[in-house]
Amino acid sequence: MSSDDAKDRATQRPYVLLPSGNVIDLANPDPHSWTDHDLALGLSRTYRWGGHSAWPRPLSVAQHSLSVLAIREQASPGLAPSLALYELLHDAEEGLLGFDCIAPLKAFLGAPFAELCSRLTAAINDRYALPDITADEYRLHKAADRIAAASEAHHIVGWSMTQITNDLHLSAAPLMLDPLAMLAEEGGFQPWEPWPSEYAGAQWLHRLQHERKRLDPDVRGNLP
Repeated sequence: MSSDDAKDRATQRPYVLLPSGNVIDLANPDPHSWTDHDLALGLSRTYRWGGHSAWPRPLSVAQHSLSVLAIREQASPGLAPSLALYELLHDAEEGLLGFDCIAPLKAFLGAPFAELCSRLTAAINDRYALPDITADEYRLHKAADRIAAASEAHHIVGWSMTQITNDLHLSAAPLMLDPLAMLAEEGGFQPWEPWPSEYAGAQWLHRLQHERKRLDPDVRGNLP
């Protein structure tokens, strides 16, 4: 690499122009540089499983996040709004990046990518005042996330039960009933069917706004 190329590379910034007209610097994200609508759009247009699906559409991270929240609420009825927000936003950095990296690939991308994701996650935590969850709460979150992953692998991507265990190394059993069945029916979709981005984004944004209204007034008053 020439010195000029190195200089150009050093001065380039990973700026993204968002639908709101705001600009986010992905390397040094300002927690106020995106709107909730920007994030909903990003999550609804970012796809899981490398964009692959046995259905006509791929599965968005927005729909996945709603599934994880629904599974978590089934295990813990009366989930606090701060924990509901944590579930909704647990993959939010992917909506800002526009990229859901499949887990085995992360090791190949290495420390720089992990650092980028950490900076975005920190900005999201700051923006939405997400709680420092306990070890038990994190365990419950991961259990819900793994159940969602196993269910998606089977019902949406088409992996067999044997492949889910032997190839994906997921020990959680897939659910038979779609935890978002009611929302799917409201939208005119079949259980487990990936939703169009417009519907997924609107449902995710509606739930985000609902949980923010449920927050303690002192916490809610400090949010943009």
